[in-house]
Amino acid sequence: MSDLSARLIASVWKAIGADTAGLRALHFAAAGSLSSAFAVTDLAAAAIAAAALAIAELIHSRGHARPLVHIDRRLASFWFRSSLRPIGWTVPGPWDPIAGDYRTADGWIRLHTNAPHHRVAVERVLGPHSNKEAVAEAVATWSKADLEHTIVDAGGCSAQMRSIDEWRAHPQGRAVAGEPLIHSVATERAAACDWSIPTARPLAGIRVLDLTRVLAGPVASRFLAGYGADVLRIDPPWWSEPGVVPETTLGKRCAWLDLTNTHDRMRFDDLLSRADVLLHGYRADALDRLGYDAAALSQLRPGLIDVALNAYGWTGALRNQRGFDSLLQMSTGIADAGMRWKNADRPVPLPVQALDHATGYLMAATAVRGITQRLITSQGTLAKLSLARTAQLLIDQDIGPSAPMFAAESAADLATHIERTAWGDARRLIVPVTIDGTPMHWDTPATELGSAEPRWL
Repeated sequence: MSDLSARLIASVWKAIGADTAGLRALHFAAAGSLSSAFAVTDLAAAAIAAAALAIAELIHSRGHARPLVHIDRRLASFWFRSSLRPIGWTVPGPWDPIAGDYRTADGWIRLHTNAPHHRVAVERVLGPHSNKEAVAEAVATWSKADLEHTIVDAGGCSAQMRSIDEWRAHPQGRAVAGEPLIHSVATERAAACDWSIPTARPLAGIRVLDLTRVLAGPVASRFLAGYGADVLRIDPPWWSEPGVVPETTLGKRCAWLDLTNTHDRMRFDDLLSRADVLLHGYRADALDRLGYDAAALSQLRPGLIDVALNAYGWTGALRNQRGFDSLLQMSTGIADAGMRWKNADRPVPLPVQALDHATGYLMAATAVRGITQRLITSQGTLAKLSLARTAQLLIDQDIGPSAPMFAAESAADLATHIERTAWGDARRLIVPVTIDGTPMHWDTPATELGSAEPRWL
């Protein structure tokens, strides 16, 4: 592996709190790099490796020999973009027509309008506009700070572009820099588990309740499903994300519940009382306001492995601010550094949504590590991760690609069997991880949100 890959996986594995002996079972293969001002390929390989090493550690904890873990850097990078290759149909575009980067009177800002209510919030501030040209005219009269704050206060999502130095000097940047990459604590002891942890399918019988959406959390639960977990994703009935659902619902069942509805809350409480792992990606205070703070969750399910994600970190004034990968790239200086690296005249983001994907695999690693500890100590886990802290991990590395770029992708040599998704036939790329004796595969194809009943199998 490259020196940077080695440093990254060592940092991540230490943050997870696992035995460094596990790193000796890790092997990287393939060369090349995504074109970026940052070591995106090394981050992709290290994040996926962390999740895979956690699976290997779980198997080893049951008295088996520690299996070797192989990570293909090239495939890891492709999976950070998209793993699905539709046959005769197309996945809807990921962006709302007016989402994007705009020049203000004193810099750049990004508007995130994919969710209808987020677009409504932007239109309350800028007026209704049907195209980017009209939005650009409205944005040009604002300062970037004033517009960001006004949209956020209106319930929308936006982020002004800062430099890395500006982010490091910002109170929220300083707060995030003081946070661990993964904050994980053991909770109370509970009854012993009856998980069998079969080597070929180590997460079989483990129930994962997934409350996450675009994109990190769904990546985490997709990984867990790939090793046999029973993943039940819950969304409110009005939620839709057609641009990413075919990519991320692989191996899961997806149901609708409205947690503001009394009957649906009762069903959710029943699901939670029998869940082993809970993944959630709400803002830091959102579940608390719904009545599901850490104490309530623990009471409903003693020994729960509770893995939480937010955007801007868990301390500081912005900890409750809405955020997505593209916004964090603007806030933390990544897009500005890319612009300078490429000598461009507008923000240059990462070539993939690397903060989302990397954080997703770190969530999966944390969940699996929690499963191991639950088996050993009977204790639950409360863990917190954030896109902002993953961004900090990336920008702390040397700027500049560490290897030649990949050759153009060939679907013929990367795709596997046909997957019969809810939208039509498609191919999945070959998985980027191999654990000896423990194949990664999914029992069901990608499916629509709300296509299943909210119940455990």
